[in-house]
Amino acid sequence: MGFTIGSIRERRGPREPRPGARRRERAPVYTAVAEYTGLWGWDVVPGARAVRGGGRVRCSCGAVRCPSPGAHPLTGTPGVPAGAGLDEAARVWERVPGAALLLPVGRAFDVIEVPEDAGRRALTRLERMGLPAGPVAVTPHGRAWFLVAPGAAAGLPRLLYRMGWDDAVLDLRGLGPGDHITAPPSDLGGLGPVRWLRPPAPETAERPPQARLLLGTLAYVCHREFPPG
Repeated sequence: MGFTIGSIRERRGPREPRPGARRRERAPVYTAVAEYTGLWGWDVVPGARAVRGGGRVRCSCGAVRCPSPGAHPLTGTPGVPAGAGLDEAARVWERVPGAALLLPVGRAFDVIEVPEDAGRRALTRLERMGLPAGPVAVTPHGRAWFLVAPGAAAGLPRLLYRMGWDDAVLDLRGLGPGDHITAPPSDLGGLGPVRWLRPPAPETAERPPQARLLLGTLAYVCHREFPPG
């Protein structure tokens, strides 16, 4: 990709003197954005954030009845494209301080979402069987996001049918084009930060695994060990 995490950190020092507390607080966000775009080859878009006050959660977008407070892209704000470095990340985020980091789904990857407990159990099974698994994130509201090759969301019903899981009641769904996920270390809807259960790595970020390699295990764990209540 042209640079490493180390080179990002080296550039941050001489190019950003960080004279005040606000710059010190925001510099790690620039680095996180640049790592997603420059190292992993993912687009990043600024997202709304949840604001707590008066005993309720509001969305920073200002909409009174926002359907996804703190969990949607900001309108009219350009994102940071795959391949961009620290300088471009800083230029974009200077315009939207405090914005959440969102990753568009359907470009570099799709997502299979399952309950967090099921995801943890499934990841252990996959590793024991030597099956490939890409990055996996967990959310503060108890969900796990498995990043898989693009096209998985559209092909999910067909894959479940071929594997014999089409008639099962599964707490499992696919996210594809038009969807976004909140990226660590950003907060999701005022509930807390999203975290990596299995962080991105060079061999899986650009070429996430095909959904068919994970789906059987994910479906089995969701149905047999964590059936819907």
